[in-house]
Amino acid sequence: MTDQLCINTIRCLAADVVQKANSGHPGAPMGMAPLAHTLWGKYLNFSSANPHWRNRDRFILSNGHACALQYIMLHLTGYEDFTMEQLQKFRQLHSKTAGHPENILVSGGIEVTTGPLGQGIANAVGLAMAEAHFAATYNKPDFEIINHHTYVFCGDGCLQEGVSAEAISLAGHLGLNKLIVFYDDNQITIDGETELSFTEDTTARFEAYGWHTIHVKDANTDLKALHAAVEAAHQVKDKPVLIKVTTTIGFGSSKQGTEKVHGSALGAEDVAHVKKNFGFDPTKSFFVPDEVRSFYGEAKKRGDAKWQQWEQLFEKYKQAYPKEAEEIARRFDHKLPDGWKSKLPTFKPTDDAKATRQFSQGVIKAISPILPEMFGGSADLNPSTLTYMDCSTDFQKKTPQGRNVRFGVREHGMAAVLNGVSAYGGYIPYGSTFLNFIGYAMGAVRLSAISACGVLYIMTHDSIGVGEDGPTHQPVETLPMLRSLPHCYTLRPCDGNETSGAYAVALEHRKNPSVICLSRQAVPNLEGTSIDGVYKGAYTIRNTEGAPQLILVGTGTEVQWCVNAAKEMSDVKVRVVSMPSFELFREQNADYQKSVFPEGVPVMSVEAASVAGWKEWAHATHGMTSFGASAPLKDVMTLFGFNTETVVKKARQVLQFYGSNPAPSLRSPW
Repeated sequence: MTDQLCINTIRCLAADVVQKANSGHPGAPMGMAPLAHTLWGKYLNFSSANPHWRNRDRFILSNGHACALQYIMLHLTGYEDFTMEQLQKFRQLHSKTAGHPENILVSGGIEVTTGPLGQGIANAVGLAMAEAHFAATYNKPDFEIINHHTYVFCGDGCLQEGVSAEAISLAGHLGLNKLIVFYDDNQITIDGETELSFTEDTTARFEAYGWHTIHVKDANTDLKALHAAVEAAHQVKDKPVLIKVTTTIGFGSSKQGTEKVHGSALGAEDVAHVKKNFGFDPTKSFFVPDEVRSFYGEAKKRGDAKWQQWEQLFEKYKQAYPKEAEEIARRFDHKLPDGWKSKLPTFKPTDDAKATRQFSQGVIKAISPILPEMFGGSADLNPSTLTYMDCSTDFQKKTPQGRNVRFGVREHGMAAVLNGVSAYGGYIPYGSTFLNFIGYAMGAVRLSAISACGVLYIMTHDSIGVGEDGPTHQPVETLPMLRSLPHCYTLRPCDGNETSGAYAVALEHRKNPSVICLSRQAVPNLEGTSIDGVYKGAYTIRNTEGAPQLILVGTGTEVQWCVNAAKEMSDVKVRVVSMPSFELFREQNADYQKSVFPEGVPVMSVEAASVAGWKEWAHATHGMTSFGASAPLKDVMTLFGFNTETVVKKARQVLQFYGSNPAPSLRSPW
């Protein structure tokens, strides 16, 4: 009787929460109420007293539109951010109960930001990978300090998105047996019945991916079957588990089983109908019976007790393995080890020219042995992106202690998985591919920025300098796109020192993703570059005696052409500025910005990418206004004018124009 009362309370609360906001999705929460009650009431290991307990189970609501359900469960189990007042402020300005779950709004209870369908289940794969690796790294025969599950709720939409297919394929390959996904088979999408567009055999697909599958045919009322399914899932030791739960969307509503309960409030009349249907007083809103509060209060007590037991275990672990315990604490505190920065390579102009991807390889080789939290890999491009850590092995089913992840050709899945690894805590996750193909991953990269996931995106082959592969592989619009993304650092280093500096910035900004853009072709090590200069975003690497008459500013491989042009224009006072990061330069104070770009001095930018965005800093631009071309490197660069001769020619044209037209201020007073 208590079970049914709890379930019906969840359903009535879901109707109330969405109705008061007059916005949201009541159907899935009402349909999945028995599953939520089963999981939180018996199986989920959580502690609302310490939401960041390291060995807690992770819960991911991949169908984030059903967040009223998650908020209700967090309220009932005592999470301090989820008061009844917050339920009543659902989807309102400055509330913690946003329209989709946002981890950055709360102190605990929401592991990742979900909403765009498919992202959450992919994040969960990352969380499960992190659990497997952390356990393999730090567990001892006498101390199993990491041993928890990752649970996921997802819907039809999640499984239709391509990113989920990439992630669940990887999860099956890796045999992530601590990952349990509940698929809400309610047979309804926004357009209507799923038969309109989604008729595949979902369980057969998961089995082909290497998952174990279970089907609960009546998840509306058959609690015994739900319990049996979870118990059976816990017995699977060699693969992830999909539990397909067939539910009725909006169960209890007069519109149940239809798309009408998916994405809008039920209406006052139907809310009253729901309450009468479940034996509740229709005049009472946001009502929780004492018996229900008592039930979930006991669940909270059990969870808090498990946390305390774990703390006692970890204290003993500290005594037995002090070095490992100290390292775990450092990693979860997001602290880098002492002296790490001294390991970054530095270069002189006399050192060999290399591609910045090769300089990046040197950085990874230097720092990965002292940063065990580095964990990542490439989308089947290790020979090209050069991001394999020689100090470790592959992360595979049989070698979960390895730190090198073979993501396969799954760029979007890779980025979404890395968000999950970042959310786990204690990791510096990274992924690599060609810069052009970050376009495949942008849905997840955007969520990295929204949810403060400090993922390193190491992107090589960063311009038309890719050469023979042609315009399909030559990023033109990509840099402006990335620079327009809030809370993300885009870094395009020009040589070895700046590549080290780009890593230093990325590693120290753990609440922001960073995209490090690296070249295929070799570049010289330039006079005046430095690691410290990168922190400024833009800085002078070649100055003049007295005030400059012209400033050439470039990024990446094009900075060398600015330097060469300045040398050739010996009759003109030309300053050269390297600008590896727009975002970091914006963070500098106005005095510093003016010292780099003095008022009244014309500025010309040089970058082998779209000129979009440069008007913020430059009066004139030399860049791409078309796609690239398939040809050897030298021919492509000559065709589009990325050489000393063309830069000099355009620079003199700029000087001539501004000789009779004063260069206007580019700084907005706003």
